[in-house]
Amino acid sequence: MPITEFDLINRFFKQKFPTRRDVVLGIGDDAALCTAPAGMQLVMAIDTLVEGVHFPVNTKPEDIAYKALAVNLSDLAAMGATPAWMTLALTCPKVDEAWLARFSQGLLELATAAEISLIGGDTTRGSLTVTIQVTGFVELALLRSAAQVGDAIYVTGTLGDAGLGLAAIEKRITLAPEMQNYAESRLNKPTARISEGKKLTSIANAAIDVSDGLLADLNHILTASKVGASLNVESLPLSKALQSINRETALKLALTAGDDYELCFTMPANKKPPIAATRIGTIEQQLGLRCLDKDGKIFISKISGYQHFS
Repeated sequence: MPITEFDLINRFFKQKFPTRRDVVLGIGDDAALCTAPAGMQLVMAIDTLVEGVHFPVNTKPEDIAYKALAVNLSDLAAMGATPAWMTLALTCPKVDEAWLARFSQGLLELATAAEISLIGGDTTRGSLTVTIQVTGFVELALLRSAAQVGDAIYVTGTLGDAGLGLAAIEKRITLAPEMQNYAESRLNKPTARISEGKKLTSIANAAIDVSDGLLADLNHILTASKVGASLNVESLPLSKALQSINRETALKLALTAGDDYELCFTMPANKKPPIAATRIGTIEQQLGLRCLDKDGKIFISKISGYQHFS
């Protein structure tokens, strides 16, 4: 007897995920009912991952699920929010119970760590597509539009690793096995900087997560804040894996590849960040983004990043 949609939901998703006291009614009715805390703003984000576009064909199901949630949590992190609830819309070509078990386990792993409840969603038949919507709470959100002239520009973690992992999978770059394993893990299981984002709300002026590439995402801050900036490419934080390849290629990956989901933020230059981060530049009055090498010359002039419809 074929498994029904409701059997699928009950078996793989309904009972496994963290429960929260602010969820009045979760999976099982026409819609979920939740209670928002007094004095807090709701922060909502949604992302869709499509096979062959956002993750390579044959990616492990547990990694697909983990990343689908992580990229949404990263949006909450960029606004300093605390995760609370999520919904899942899963489209797949057939009911593969082994695949679904691994997918739900990957989702559960990160949902448990983030203390976020799965409160509803939908399943349907079609090309493999995963859409997750998340909701969180914040008292005073970080925005893209409040960078100030003179602010220092920082990033968390290292940049370019996810792009390196994809290049290695596609055999455009050859890496030593341990370096490839690291880079692929950064592509498939990015870290959402939730705790870092929450600590930044009291000191940072503007923030964004690096999803489409540092240059493209920082430019979103500059446009929204009506300011400019200069970056020093020699200051970019690079992992050992990225340092193992040609340096110019490594720097371009760090600047443009995207999918790292690190936080890029600005804050007063005379203050110390409350989190581990690397200073990479300065907010300036002159509009535009100048990416400079060690001699002060333009390293890369075209601001590019991932474009969905290019």
